[in-house]
Amino acid sequence: MSSTEVPLAEGITREFLLHHRLCPRDVAPDGTLLVLAAEGALLDAVDDLAYAYGRTVHLEHATAAEVERLIERLSTRADRLIELAQVHGDDDLATDVRDLANQPPVIRYVNLLVRDAYDAGASDIHLEAERSGLTARFRLDGVLAPAPEAPAELHHAVVSRIKLLAELDISERRRPQDGRIRVRLESRELDLRVSTVPTMFGESVVLRLLDRGGRPVQLRELGMPSGVLAGMEALAKKPHGMVLVTGPTGSGKTTTLYAALGLRNTAAEKIITVEDPVEYQLPGVTQVPVHRQAGVSFGDALRSILRQDPDVIMVGEMRDAETAEIAVQAAMTGHLVFSTLHTNDAVGALPRLLDLGIPDYLAAATVDGILAQRLVRRVCDACREVYDPPRDAVRKLAGDDSLPDVFLRGAGCPACRGTGYRGRTGIYELLAMDDALREGIVRRASRPELREAARRSGMVPLRTDAWHRVKDGVTTVEEVLRVVQD
Repeated sequence: MSSTEVPLAEGITREFLLHHRLCPRDVAPDGTLLVLAAEGALLDAVDDLAYAYGRTVHLEHATAAEVERLIERLSTRADRLIELAQVHGDDDLATDVRDLANQPPVIRYVNLLVRDAYDAGASDIHLEAERSGLTARFRLDGVLAPAPEAPAELHHAVVSRIKLLAELDISERRRPQDGRIRVRLESRELDLRVSTVPTMFGESVVLRLLDRGGRPVQLRELGMPSGVLAGMEALAKKPHGMVLVTGPTGSGKTTTLYAALGLRNTAAEKIITVEDPVEYQLPGVTQVPVHRQAGVSFGDALRSILRQDPDVIMVGEMRDAETAEIAVQAAMTGHLVFSTLHTNDAVGALPRLLDLGIPDYLAAATVDGILAQRLVRRVCDACREVYDPPRDAVRKLAGDDSLPDVFLRGAGCPACRGTGYRGRTGIYELLAMDDALREGIVRRASRPELREAARRSGMVPLRTDAWHRVKDGVTTVEEVLRVVQD
């Protein structure tokens, strides 16, 4: 179901809505005004809303907190539009971008954007410079979705406001810049990683939202199949060696590594991480951020922390030969090393290590296990329905396996913002090293040979795990094929 968000109608005030515990949410495709109603709502105001908007009203039940949050968001937007009219009437204010960046309309818009992104559970805010102005989008469950947009006239002011908060050079628009903003929302503290790049039509900005108050999840909460979970728990408790997690950017690799570190005894062991940046604070763990601007790379930081007498080391990413070499040497000298690689599957990590200059015999001796993972969106529990997916898609994913009695998808509802999905879960394949795989690495076996050896050792392919999630009604065929590619 798609819908169109509505602003407050003339004569409908914040106080009116709070008193009656009602709030218009959006307009359905058939033109009906959808109104959220909290418990104890005064329904005599429904006729007033129908008259003000000129539409038939359909009520939807919601919690008092949800209704109040929507009222505040709509009233904030209404106030912002009034203030924008005041700013546009003053030519002196509009001529100075720095002054305009500190004007209430710009401040309120940036605050609204961050609040909306946090409420929606977005991982990133994208502000993209286009010919017509600044386009705003949120990344929700890995997919970009529209967000509240600023008027085109305030493009530079909004970008400048963000750069001021991140302590970036507001006058420099010709080169990329990176910074950080710390924000407090109610009882939560957020870190916003800021990245700006120059484009044809001005600067584009991406803000990554990191919840400093959030706790790392436990390994058992990641939704791993029982066999993968048992294997990862065994790997995470080894006294030495190397455990790798692979997958594309945004596939949850760091979350998995944090969860694995949670199985270690922080009271009896020295655990150190090298990260770019530090995403969550781990109690009892020494976390070292990489400072590229200061000339401190992963390799430099890793070489330094080896002099800190660690038992367990986590390297955020092995992206170059220097980092890979030091990490392998650490695994050889009695340390347990966790790290990540960007490869399509678990088997692909083995030749990738060789590409980074690691001798085959060292790769075979140090690597104990490789976990490949992806994140797929979950079917929304509030609007799930039975449907028939395209047969060719089912055949492509299922192969010769049996089909479920029904396939489920989300129809689209307010809870999932009309997408049919809400939240994400992981899909996994775990390669546990054995003698056959180690021998294959040393003799430089081809990827098909290594993959076949991994299957014989018990590895369940990523695509098979994904198909099981479809059969269980957790996700859809289309979502799996979007995420898991050959």
